[in-house]
Amino acid sequence: MSLRERLAAQIAAGGPLTLAQYMTACLHDPQDGYYATRPAIGGTGDFITAPAVSQMFGELIGLWAAQTWRAMGEPAAFRLVEAGPGDGTLMEDLLRAAGAAPGFREAADLWLIEASPPLRARQAERLAHAAPQWAGRLDDVPGGGPLILVANEFLDCLPARQFVRTERGWREKMVGLDEEGRLAFGLSAPLPPPFAEADLPVGSIREVSAAQEAFGLTLGARLAAEGGAALLIDYGSARPGGDTFQALKRHEKVDPLAFPGEADLTVHADFAAVAAAAVAEGAAAAALLTQAQFLGRMGIEARAQALAARRPDRVETLGRQFDRLTAQNEMGELFKVLCLHAKDLSPPAFEEAR
Repeated sequence: MSLRERLAAQIAAGGPLTLAQYMTACLHDPQDGYYATRPAIGGTGDFITAPAVSQMFGELIGLWAAQTWRAMGEPAAFRLVEAGPGDGTLMEDLLRAAGAAPGFREAADLWLIEASPPLRARQAERLAHAAPQWAGRLDDVPGGGPLILVANEFLDCLPARQFVRTERGWREKMVGLDEEGRLAFGLSAPLPPPFAEADLPVGSIREVSAAQEAFGLTLGARLAAEGGAALLIDYGSARPGGDTFQALKRHEKVDPLAFPGEADLTVHADFAAVAAAAVAEGAAAAALLTQAQFLGRMGIEARAQALAARRPDRVETLGRQFDRLTAQNEMGELFKVLCLHAKDLSPPAFEEAR
């Protein structure tokens, strides 16, 4: 049976699924889940991420990591962690740039948080020189030392539930079956919403990701107890609201119910909820920056000029890459950067973002 058929049978037997349950099945089902079996990243895949756009992205994050390590007092040992490392491109570029800081590579104990077997295989091949170790979740990364964590397009893959304000009150969006037995969206009976801002106009939509909040709680507790900083880069807005659930297949948005297990399913990152969770556990959260602001503060313009001077034949390509990463109508505004850190630390690029 296909994943679609198995989900239909499950719904017929046990009732509709929440959006979070549907996302989890489509992305992580061991037999047919998208990340479990066929993640397709890059220009010839289903979606492209910033590390694949240009080496400048990962290099500037490497510069941030090295400067953060220095601000921490250059500890002789620390956990360097990437959550959702994709094919390993970001970490490869990060290590190359951060390696310019004497002692950084020797002090770094590299851990990759990855649930996908195919992606782990790609990471192992690309990063063999760095001797990475893998964990299924942050809790599985050993403690006992400070942490520098980066995550690019990780939060958006964590499942979320969705609630709609109707004339009868708040109702949850569910995945059920239509009269012909096909997957279809529907609404639950009225129920109390799992958030405080309940008095919103009819038609309002709110998404709630317990998984994103749980990651914020775990990360915040770790930073508060052992020190360090985390850089979370994703698409989303400073204020949550609206329907952001989408499916991507071959770089096009498709019906999220049309290709279970064959398309990437995402929601916008809820930066406010993640930051609040981390702060509740004793960490600090800098004010949110756009990707353009962060890359600008880390020197992307100078880096692009340096690369162009070295490779005049790539000036036009570098210009396109620069625009893709920073332009308002590209990744520059849609993508945001959240920095969580120990209270006694002032990470680079966020000194004034309080």
